Amino acid sequence: MDIIIQSLGFNAGESLENFIREKVNTLKSDNIVRANVTLYKGPSGNPESDYCEIRLEVPGNDLFVKKNSQYFESSINECVEVLSLQINKNKDKYSYARRADTTIIEDELRQGEEDDEDVDLEDVVK
Repeated sequence: MDIIIQSLGFNAGESLENFIREKVNTLKSDNIVRANVTLYKGPSGNPESDYCEIRLEVPGNDLFVKKNSQYFESSINECVEVLSLQINKNKDKYSYARRADTTIIEDELRQGEEDDEDVDLEDVVK
C-alpha cells in the first residue's frame, strides 16, 4: 500500500511521518491501493485546530475520514479507528451479499426429492 503524506502550511517532522506510516499500516485489507493523508492547522483561536484527513483508495467508493483535535497524533488515531470500522463494515457487507440463502437451497432440494428429480446444487444457486 502506498502512503502519501501532505502537510499544508508547515513541515511535518520525520517522527510524525513515521507515526502516520505505523498507524496506517495497521489497517488490514487486501483492497487498499493507496492512503492519502493530509495534515493541516485550522484557525488559531480554536484549541482543537490540528486536522487530519485520510482517504483510502479502494475499488469502488473510497473511504474518507476527517478528524480534528489538539494534537496531530490523537487526530490520526481517531481517523485510523474510524477507518478500521468502515473497512470491517464494508467487508461484512460484501461477504453477506455473496452468501447464498440456505433456506431457498434447502427448499429446492426437498422439492426435488419429492418430485424424484435430480436437482443439482448448481441449478439451485443460479
